[in-house]
Amino acid sequence: MTENKRSVRWAVLGTGRICETFVPDIQLVEPDSVVSVWGRRAEVVNDFAARHAISHASSDLDDVLSRDDVDAVYVATPTATHAELAIRALEAGKHVLVEKPIAFTAAEAQAIFAQAESHDRFVMEAMWMKFNPLHVEVVRLIADGLIGEPRFVRAAFGMPFPAGGSRWNAELGGSTVLDQGIYPVTLADWVLGPARGVTATGRILDGVDVSAHITLEHDSGRFSHSVCSLMEFTDPSASLSGTAGWIEIPAMFWATDSARLHAGSTGALFGTPDQLSRPREGNGYVPMIRSVVTAITNGLRQHPQHDAAATVRVAQTLDRIREQVHAQDVQEGRRPT
Repeated sequence: MTENKRSVRWAVLGTGRICETFVPDIQLVEPDSVVSVWGRRAEVVNDFAARHAISHASSDLDDVLSRDDVDAVYVATPTATHAELAIRALEAGKHVLVEKPIAFTAAEAQAIFAQAESHDRFVMEAMWMKFNPLHVEVVRLIADGLIGEPRFVRAAFGMPFPAGGSRWNAELGGSTVLDQGIYPVTLADWVLGPARGVTATGRILDGVDVSAHITLEHDSGRFSHSVCSLMEFTDPSASLSGTAGWIEIPAMFWATDSARLHAGSTGALFGTPDQLSRPREGNGYVPMIRSVVTAITNGLRQHPQHDAAATVRVAQTLDRIREQVHAQDVQEGRRPT
């Protein structure tokens, strides 16, 4: 295995859109480190392997998971399959990085972490925002008191996604809350701490939550407001406000490389804010991947920047949001009386 080496050899489970940008970033961290790829259709997985210079491709999952030259697995399939595939990879003795959300429910997330502990393997949700140098610096500045006591977080991620695909398929785990709402909820949890109260409304279409409006209550009277949608545009920016100023993170807030600091001086508060920038590496996943590789090679089983406690805590909040939205039983063009 690789704990005593400086390299991690990867297998990728999935060939969708996210893999098209994620695999090149793994290869930027270490060339030739993606050694295998799995997909359900042989012609698709073979084409993916050829385009990304991956030496082994298979539509047989056991064929991939049984390989001695695979140390870690990146799971990037529809959300409803994350838990099953992550657990199978862990049982095969592989370290696992799971595309967000790590699972469809908090219970599934807890099962994944339990399996990782049982098999003494690393597992993490691929919440790349928490490793983005821009966001890491923003949170550090807040912790250092730049905006005083943080009191309010606002963030949104909504746009009209084309029909079709797993986002719109309830059986595959389609959910705007899980796919998009996870970003503002994670940001709020990161800055304000756990959500103690949840109020959410939204719309359901064919069993999929397609929009949600979320207010979270945090300790000491702090709160956050989030919007997510598959149906319409919502301003995809964020703001983090406190007793001494605020920080704007412009669109797309979860992936950007710049922020505006309305704090620290009278000029920044009431005139021109200070600018903060941290250049993006690759497609944006490089800092997370590099950090995961370092964690695995150092023998860690969770990552301190995004550990099981933080992952499950957010998953539990997402569960509560979806329960409230789905309880309304709102269909397109019809609201309950």
